[in-house]
Amino acid sequence: MIPEAPVPAPNHQAHVLLVDDDERIRALLQKFLVRNGYLTTVARDADHARRLLAGLDFDIAILDVMMPGDNGYVLCAEIREARDMPVLLLTARSETSDRITGLEAGADDYLSKPFEPKELLLRLKAILRRAPLGSGGAMPKMLQLGAIRYDLERGELWQGQDPVRLTATENTLMRIFAGTPHEAVSRTTLVERLGRDGNQTNERAVDVQITRLRRKLEADPKQPRYLQTVRGEGYMLAPD
Repeated sequence: MIPEAPVPAPNHQAHVLLVDDDERIRALLQKFLVRNGYLTTVARDADHARRLLAGLDFDIAILDVMMPGDNGYVLCAEIREARDMPVLLLTARSETSDRITGLEAGADDYLSKPFEPKELLLRLKAILRRAPLGSGGAMPKMLQLGAIRYDLERGELWQGQDPVRLTATENTLMRIFAGTPHEAVSRTTLVERLGRDGNQTNERAVDVQITRLRRKLEADPKQPRYLQTVRGEGYMLAPD
Protein backbone atom coordinates (compact mmCIF):
# COMPACT_ATOMS: atom_id res chain seq x y z
CA MET A 1 0.00 0.00 0.00
CA ILE A 2 1.52 3.34 -1.09
CA PRO A 3 0.78 6.21 1.33
CA GLU A 4 -0.17 9.60 0.01
CA ALA A 5 2.75 12.00 -0.32
CA PRO A 6 3.07 15.42 1.30
CA VAL A 7 3.11 18.37 -1.04
CA PRO A 8 6.71 19.17 -2.09
CA ALA A 9 8.37 22.48 -1.41
CA PRO A 10 8.54 25.00 -4.24
CA ASN A 11 11.68 25.31 -6.36
CA HIS A 12 13.43 22.32 -4.83
CA GLN A 13 15.87 19.94 -6.47
CA ALA A 14 13.92 17.17 -8.21
CA HIS A 15 14.00 13.93 -6.22
CA VAL A 16 13.98 10.74 -8.31
CA LEU A 17 13.04 7.28 -7.06
CA LEU A 18 14.92 4.75 -9.20
CA VAL A 19 13.76 1.12 -8.88
CA ASP A 20 15.72 -1.63 -10.66
CA ASP A 21 16.78 -5.09 -9.51
CA ASP A 22 20.07 -4.88 -11.45
CA GLU A 23 22.67 -3.45 -9.06
CA ARG A 24 25.01 -2.35 -11.85
CA ILE A 25 22.26 -0.43 -13.68
CA ARG A 26 21.10 1.17 -10.41
CA ALA A 27 24.61 2.39 -9.64
CA LEU A 28 25.27 3.70 -13.16
CA LEU A 29 21.95 5.52 -13.49
CA GLN A 30 22.15 6.97 -9.98
CA LYS A 31 25.62 8.37 -10.71
CA PHE A 32 24.40 9.79 -14.04
CA LEU A 33 21.30 11.41 -12.55
CA VAL A 34 23.18 12.89 -9.59
CA ARG A 35 25.80 14.29 -11.97
CA ASN A 36 22.97 15.98 -13.87
CA GLY A 37 21.49 17.63 -10.82
CA TYR A 38 18.89 15.16 -9.56
CA LEU A 39 18.62 13.98 -5.97
CA THR A 40 18.34 10.23 -6.54
CA THR A 41 17.29 7.45 -4.18
CA VAL A 42 17.46 3.84 -5.35
CA ALA A 43 15.46 0.71 -4.51
CA ARG A 44 16.13 -2.88 -5.52
CA ASP A 45 12.50 -4.06 -5.83
CA ALA A 46 8.88 -3.05 -5.25
CA ASP A 47 8.88 -3.86 -1.54
CA HIS A 48 12.01 -1.78 -0.99
CA ALA A 49 10.41 1.07 -2.96
CA ARG A 50 7.27 0.91 -0.81
CA ARG A 51 9.35 1.37 2.34
CA LEU A 52 11.02 4.41 0.81
CA LEU A 53 7.71 5.86 -0.33
CA ALA A 54 6.37 5.53 3.20
CA GLY A 55 9.00 7.92 4.52
CA LEU A 56 10.14 10.11 1.63
CA ASP A 57 8.63 12.53 -0.86
CA PHE A 58 9.57 12.08 -4.54
CA ASP A 59 8.92 14.09 -7.69
CA ILE A 60 9.13 11.20 -10.16
CA ALA A 61 9.65 7.44 -10.17
CA ILE A 62 11.69 5.49 -12.73
CA LEU A 63 10.63 1.84 -12.55
CA ASP A 64 12.08 -1.23 -14.19
CA VAL A 65 9.22 -3.44 -15.40
CA MET A 66 10.78 -6.89 -14.98
CA MET A 67 11.67 -7.32 -11.31
CA PRO A 68 11.36 -10.20 -8.84
CA GLY A 69 8.21 -9.99 -6.77
CA ASP A 70 5.73 -7.35 -7.91
CA ASN A 71 6.70 -5.98 -11.32
CA GLY A 72 6.88 -2.37 -12.41
CA TYR A 73 3.32 -2.35 -13.73
CA VAL A 74 1.95 -3.30 -10.30
CA LEU A 75 4.07 -0.74 -8.48
CA CYS A 76 3.20 1.95 -11.03
CA ALA A 77 -0.53 1.36 -10.55
CA GLU A 78 -0.14 1.56 -6.76
CA ILE A 79 1.80 4.81 -6.96
CA ARG A 80 -0.67 6.49 -9.29
CA GLU A 81 -3.61 5.38 -7.16
CA ALA A 82 -2.11 6.93 -4.03
CA ARG A 83 -0.38 10.08 -5.27
CA ASP A 84 -0.04 12.48 -8.17
CA MET A 85 3.54 11.61 -9.08
CA PRO A 86 4.73 10.91 -12.65
CA VAL A 87 6.20 7.51 -13.50
CA LEU A 88 8.64 6.50 -16.25
CA LEU A 89 8.86 2.77 -17.02
CA LEU A 90 12.01 0.99 -18.22
CA THR A 91 11.75 -2.36 -19.94
CA ALA A 92 13.68 -4.78 -22.13
CA ARG A 93 10.43 -5.56 -23.96
CA SER A 94 9.33 -3.24 -26.75
CA GLU A 95 6.09 -4.84 -28.00
CA THR A 96 3.12 -2.50 -28.41
CA SER A 97 1.07 -4.58 -25.98
CA ASP A 98 3.67 -4.00 -23.25
CA ARG A 99 3.64 -0.26 -23.88
CA ILE A 100 -0.17 -0.25 -23.65
CA THR A 101 -0.03 -2.22 -20.39
CA GLY A 102 2.36 0.36 -18.95
CA LEU A 103 0.23 3.29 -20.01
CA GLU A 104 -2.89 1.62 -18.62
CA ALA A 105 -1.08 1.24 -15.29
CA GLY A 106 -0.65 5.03 -15.27
CA ALA A 107 2.87 5.49 -16.64
CA ASP A 108 3.67 8.89 -18.16
CA ASP A 109 6.31 7.49 -20.51
CA TYR A 110 7.97 4.24 -21.50
CA LEU A 111 11.62 3.68 -22.43
CA SER A 112 12.89 0.43 -23.94
CA LYS A 113 16.26 -1.05 -22.98
CA PRO A 114 18.96 -0.65 -24.07
CA PHE A 115 18.80 3.14 -24.16
CA GLU A 116 21.18 6.07 -24.14
CA PRO A 117 21.33 7.77 -20.72
CA LYS A 118 20.92 11.11 -22.48
CA GLU A 119 17.56 9.96 -23.84
CA LEU A 120 16.46 9.04 -20.32
CA LEU A 121 17.49 12.51 -19.16
CA LEU A 122 15.53 14.22 -21.95
CA ARG A 123 12.40 12.19 -21.21
CA LEU A 124 12.77 12.90 -17.50
CA LYS A 125 13.00 16.63 -18.13
CA ALA A 126 9.99 16.53 -20.46
CA ILE A 127 7.85 14.73 -17.90
CA LEU A 128 8.83 17.12 -15.11
CA ARG A 129 8.03 20.10 -17.33
CA ARG A 130 4.51 18.72 -17.74
CA ALA A 131 4.27 18.13 -13.98
CA PRO A 132 6.07 21.18 -12.53
CA LEU A 133 7.68 20.93 -9.13
CA GLY A 134 6.32 22.79 -6.16
CA SER A 135 2.59 22.81 -6.65
CA GLY A 136 2.19 24.42 -3.24
CA GLY A 137 2.80 23.98 0.49
CA ALA A 138 6.12 24.12 2.28
CA MET A 139 6.80 20.54 3.33
CA PRO A 140 10.54 19.77 3.16
CA LYS A 141 11.87 16.33 2.41
CA MET A 142 12.55 14.72 5.75
CA LEU A 143 13.76 11.43 7.16
CA GLN A 144 12.16 10.75 10.53
CA LEU A 145 14.31 8.95 13.10
CA GLY A 146 12.12 8.86 16.19
CA ALA A 147 12.44 12.28 17.83
CA ILE A 148 15.14 13.25 15.31
CA ARG A 149 14.49 14.38 11.75
CA TYR A 150 16.94 14.93 8.91
CA ASP A 151 16.27 17.52 6.20
CA LEU A 152 17.68 16.03 3.00
CA GLU A 153 17.63 19.27 1.06
CA ARG A 154 19.41 21.40 3.65
CA GLY A 155 21.56 18.67 5.17
CA GLU A 156 20.29 19.60 8.64
CA LEU A 157 19.53 17.44 11.67
CA TRP A 158 16.82 18.57 14.10
CA GLN A 159 15.41 17.45 17.43
CA GLY A 160 12.10 19.21 17.81
CA GLN A 161 12.84 22.89 17.16
CA ASP A 162 16.50 22.55 18.07
CA PRO A 163 19.22 21.99 15.45
CA VAL A 164 21.70 19.20 16.11
CA ARG A 165 25.18 20.17 15.00
CA LEU A 166 26.83 17.80 12.53
CA THR A 167 30.49 17.82 11.59
CA ALA A 168 31.33 17.86 7.88
CA THR A 169 32.10 14.13 7.97
CA GLU A 170 28.89 13.31 9.86
CA ASN A 171 26.87 15.32 7.35
CA THR A 172 28.53 13.46 4.47
CA LEU A 173 27.66 10.16 6.14
CA MET A 174 24.03 11.23 6.57
CA ARG A 175 23.79 12.19 2.90
CA ILE A 176 25.24 8.83 1.87
CA PHE A 177 22.84 6.86 4.06
CA ALA A 178 19.85 9.06 3.18
CA GLY A 179 20.41 8.24 -0.51
CA THR A 180 19.76 4.54 0.13
CA PRO A 181 17.70 4.17 3.33
CA HIS A 182 16.97 0.61 4.45
CA GLU A 183 19.90 -0.61 2.35
CA ALA A 184 23.30 -1.56 3.77
CA VAL A 185 26.33 0.49 2.74
CA SER A 186 29.68 -1.30 3.05
CA ARG A 187 32.62 0.11 4.96
CA THR A 188 34.62 0.02 1.72
CA THR A 189 32.03 2.20 0.00
CA LEU A 190 31.98 4.63 2.93
CA VAL A 191 35.78 4.92 2.90
CA GLU A 192 35.67 5.63 -0.85
CA ARG A 193 32.85 8.18 -0.62
CA LEU A 194 34.37 10.00 2.33
CA GLY A 195 37.73 10.06 0.58
CA ARG A 196 36.21 11.93 -2.36
CA ASP A 197 35.48 14.81 0.01
CA GLY A 198 39.14 15.06 0.93
CA ASN A 199 38.93 13.09 4.16
CA GLN A 200 41.83 10.88 5.15
CA THR A 201 39.95 7.82 6.31
CA ASN A 202 39.97 4.05 6.66
CA GLU A 203 37.52 1.44 7.90
CA ARG A 204 38.47 1.97 11.54
CA ALA A 205 37.97 5.72 11.17
CA VAL A 206 34.54 5.05 9.62
CA ASP A 207 33.58 2.94 12.65
CA VAL A 208 34.60 5.80 14.94
CA GLN A 209 32.52 8.30 12.94
CA ILE A 210 29.52 5.95 13.02
CA THR A 211 29.81 5.73 16.82
CA ARG A 212 29.85 9.52 17.09
CA LEU A 213 26.91 9.91 14.71
CA ARG A 214 24.88 7.37 16.68
CA ARG A 215 25.24 9.54 19.78
CA LYS A 216 23.30 12.23 17.92
CA LEU A 217 20.69 9.93 16.36
CA GLU A 218 19.95 7.27 18.93
CA ALA A 219 18.21 7.27 22.29
CA ASP A 220 20.54 4.39 23.22
CA PRO A 221 23.66 4.44 21.00
CA LYS A 222 24.74 1.03 22.33
CA GLN A 223 21.52 -0.50 20.98
CA PRO A 224 21.00 1.48 17.76
CA ARG A 225 17.53 1.51 16.24
CA TYR A 226 18.12 3.81 13.28
CA LEU A 227 21.79 3.53 12.29
CA GLN A 228 22.16 -0.22 12.32
CA THR A 229 25.11 -2.56 11.81
CA VAL A 230 24.35 -5.21 9.17
CA ARG A 231 26.61 -8.16 9.85
CA GLY A 232 28.98 -8.83 6.97
CA GLU A 233 27.57 -5.93 4.90
CA GLY A 234 28.22 -2.62 6.67
CA TYR A 235 25.83 -0.02 8.05
CA MET A 236 22.22 0.85 7.24
CA LEU A 237 19.99 3.82 8.03
CA ALA A 238 16.48 2.64 8.92
CA PRO A 239 14.18 5.67 9.27
CA ASP A 240 10.58 5.39 10.48
